[in-house]
Amino acid sequence: MACTNNNEATLFSPYKLAKFNLSHRVVLAPMTRCRAINEIPNDALMEYYVQRSTPGGLLITEGTLISPTAPGFPHCPGIYTDEQVEAWKKVVNAVHSKGAVIFCQLWHVGRASHTVYQPGGGAPISSTNKPISNRWRNLLPDGSYGKYPAPRALAAHEIPAIVENYRQAALNAIRAGFDGVEIHGAHGYLIDQFLKDGINDRTDEYGGSLTNRCRFLVQVVQSVATAIGADRLAVRISPAIDHLDASDSNPLELGLAVVHSLNKLQTELCSQLTYLHVTQPRYVAYGQTETSRNGSEEEEAHLLRTLRKTYQGSFMCSGGYTRELGMEAVALGDADLVSYGRLFISNPDLVERFKVNAPLTKYVRKTFYTQDPVVGYTDYPFLGTENSNRMVLARL
Repeated sequence: MACTNNNEATLFSPYKLAKFNLSHRVVLAPMTRCRAINEIPNDALMEYYVQRSTPGGLLITEGTLISPTAPGFPHCPGIYTDEQVEAWKKVVNAVHSKGAVIFCQLWHVGRASHTVYQPGGGAPISSTNKPISNRWRNLLPDGSYGKYPAPRALAAHEIPAIVENYRQAALNAIRAGFDGVEIHGAHGYLIDQFLKDGINDRTDEYGGSLTNRCRFLVQVVQSVATAIGADRLAVRISPAIDHLDASDSNPLELGLAVVHSLNKLQTELCSQLTYLHVTQPRYVAYGQTETSRNGSEEEEAHLLRTLRKTYQGSFMCSGGYTRELGMEAVALGDADLVSYGRLFISNPDLVERFKVNAPLTKYVRKTFYTQDPVVGYTDYPFLGTENSNRMVLARL
């Protein structure tokens, strides 16, 4: 889909996304919430997604683990065991009963993990043996933060097994009733650790050139698309973000290499992916006040628009968008869809609030990654039910 100027399009215009008829373009972004005790989706998790479901709306789940080596946070849901699949069925059915569409984000954190999360206390796997720097903190199961340990670089012969983990997880997601899956290739996690030359120091067929660094992502996408269909598959990337030391010497060149690879795959598969999801560098973690970015705002805007114009399909953007910025992105043709994270945490009825331009409830960051099944999770108010003594309202 080419980038076109359509001043009639807004966040609230219908959109045909592959085989899905969306009634608006406000998407729930994938966000780690740490409420799936022992990696099993539960009733609290179900309520959280149901609260944010709207007829014809699109939800993307939090990062969902594809294997026992995938976690790097406590109590994230998995999609690699039968028990997890059965638990997700209840969530998906409840979301569908509200008329919403839901995609499962498939996630492996790679070196962004710790030995406490790994089978047998082993080293996390990655494209490299280099650890994440002390600039970043690792959330541990007891709620404390620790240093990231040195990872173990995957041997080339081990990589097909990881690709198979993604393929099987995608099949499991479809078995659970999900409408599709999003491959998490962003934010310094495993796939991004292969893409970025600031991390990838390999000298084999998975390192060095752009073609080699994109190879792992291409293999994952091709395998998953063959298993479940390209029209039920999306990809998320963040070429300009250096979260978890995931920097690249030329983010625009990297982004274009990924886009060209996906365009080529779509041609070979005779089918478009559901969407490409690109995160803007306004994305921040751990409450940092500075953005996690690799260039000026002008360079970043140019990168996003270049990827948008080059990618042959539906395009979603995310990363610090307000209502106004989202409206602008859609009106200018910079994106077809806009995903929202933190604002959706504290405003379960964000779509309605955006429609009437109502005040927004302020999120409480310290409750983002707790295990409480209610506080900071499902207790944020809907319009007309706010308790002014409990939350501070702020119009954005």
